[in-house]
Amino acid sequence: MNTVRVSLSPTPGFCIKSTALHSATCNVTVPPPSPSILDGPSILPATITIPKGSKIFINIAWDSNVPPPPSGSEDAIQKAMLGEDLDADAAGDGWFVPVVVSEPRQDTDKAGKPSVVFDCIYNSSLKSRALKDAEFKTFLIVSLIVASQFALTFHLALSLLIRARLPADRSTVLRPTLRQIGTPNIPSKGKLYPRTALIPIALYPEEHPERVAANKEKKPLIEEVDVPSTRADSPKNTQKPRGILKKPGPLVTPPFSWSKSGDGLRITFAVPKLTHELIKTSSIDIEPHRLIISVPSLYLLDLDLDAPDAQILEKLAPDEVSAQQALTLKRQRELNVDGAQAEWRVAEGMLIVLA
Repeated sequence: MNTVRVSLSPTPGFCIKSTALHSATCNVTVPPPSPSILDGPSILPATITIPKGSKIFINIAWDSNVPPPPSGSEDAIQKAMLGEDLDADAAGDGWFVPVVVSEPRQDTDKAGKPSVVFDCIYNSSLKSRALKDAEFKTFLIVSLIVASQFALTFHLALSLLIRARLPADRSTVLRPTLRQIGTPNIPSKGKLYPRTALIPIALYPEEHPERVAANKEKKPLIEEVDVPSTRADSPKNTQKPRGILKKPGPLVTPPFSWSKSGDGLRITFAVPKLTHELIKTSSIDIEPHRLIISVPSLYLLDLDLDAPDAQILEKLAPDEVSAQQALTLKRQRELNVDGAQAEWRVAEGMLIVLA
């Protein structure tokens, strides 16, 4: 998945606190003598054990550079708040709230006892509703508790972004790690430092500045370069070619289909003009939601499974079979980048990708 590194300068919203139901060992940070310009207290990492009963503070903060939620009707939002959108979530159409979760860091409570602090940063557009709608504020709180427990469980030491969602039974959220929730009368526990986070580009709307900037930075697959002239290229030394030189035709998008193969996906491309010599200069680029196949002078396919359905259909037209195959492939799991394999079958005119 394509990501972009985004600078965040969160503003405090409110703070909640609770206590750990179980002990845990995780990576935390010790505040440095003086704050850094970019990453704040993430300069001095340490591994500690959080004893059972320790205070856990979660800061809720706002920043416009965090991706906003996708557009959705009020009915879709209410279903997400109540945890009633499991079918839509399974289809990838559910409403969710992106949240950037910091690494846990070490602090002390009022009694001077060790505690742990998380910063959970939402898009600034959610601030107004959170202040006016108590149910929506509760939804954000429960979502960030899920995100913080995820961070504790997997001992994360870097900022990450989570698509926060609720299970149907909210009571299960609070059992594994936290006890009763309190709301101290402070905007945040400790200072909120600037930091950076890696965020999937696809979570941003098309018109968002971060996505626009990221798209501008993409390098074209084929770039035209100027070749300096030599004596051999001068008009006097130029000889007419023998025979007839054929201009290369337009690149063809290879038709394809897919099927399940064990635990993986098998994608078969029709490349009847492929030769053993061309394989040496051909390339395959596989990402979790993208597949690029390039056979110089013959075939080119750039299949972006994160693109809207209409864009995929338009790009693969008039090959309706491949277009429909792409839409069904889009709704499968991510492509297995690390375990991907490719098999060129020249005699059969096929390329098979297992991912």
